[in-house]
Amino acid sequence: MKEHLVAISKELLDILCCPQTKKRVTVLPNDKIALVNDRIAQQQVRDADGNIIDRPLTEALLTEDGRTIYRVDEGIPVMLIG
Repeated sequence: MKEHLVAISKELLDILCCPQTKKRVTVLPNDKIALVNDRIAQQQVRDADGNIIDRPLTEALLTEDGRTIYRVDEGIPVMLIG
């Protein structure tokens, strides 16, 4: 399987961090995205507010502790917190 690369420059990735915990983020590999999407299809994934996520991921970032995934839509990381 060809690895899909997130359209984020290395320089930007080097400075991005979780807005809540300040932990660094890395690109979530395709095999992990597939696993998350399987769970999304089964309505087992929720956002920070407890809402069920119903849209599959195409690209994503993962915090270094593995606890938070941020979707990337059209090359733009969605990292807003409520």
